[in-house]
Amino acid sequence: MSEYPFSAETRVRVNASPDAVFAFLDDHRNLSAHMEQTSLMMMGSRMEIHLDEGGARSVGSKFGFTGSILGIPLSVEEIVTERDPPRSKAWVTIVEPTLWVIGCYRMGFVLAPESGSSLLTVFIGYDLPRRFGIRWLGWLLGGFYAKWCTNRMANDAARHFRLASGEANDRRNRQAT
Repeated sequence: MSEYPFSAETRVRVNASPDAVFAFLDDHRNLSAHMEQTSLMMMGSRMEIHLDEGGARSVGSKFGFTGSILGIPLSVEEIVTERDPPRSKAWVTIVEPTLWVIGCYRMGFVLAPESGSSLLTVFIGYDLPRRFGIRWLGWLLGGFYAKWCTNRMANDAARHFRLASGEANDRRNRQAT
């Protein structure tokens, strides 16, 4: 990530194998679910994900987001640059995004097996927005937003497998009674 002056990452333990976690995160609808939900961080707005035919599951796949905050259009266009199942995946912006607090970026995740589970690291390296009128927002809020994104992606994955494990345990308990 050294080509970007700013970065954030979140590391969590996920109670599933790297194969299972990779399969879940390889679907960008799962990975980016937080962007499609209204939130305080998005000022009550949401983004819509756009995937190519292959669902952004191969190197060279293009995908992105569109939406608006306070009526101002936002968009991001990305391309998958690395994909090494079940270890890692990364993507970069292919044009300057129209976002308020971060500019171009490289983002991805890395998985490592750890005692019957997975250690998931979600990372982002980013620039500030180039547009002069909003660059100051990047200085002010870019780090906070980048950390929010990596936290949401990593913790949403951990929560998904925790819930899936809990549902499986509930089914076993019901069958045992």
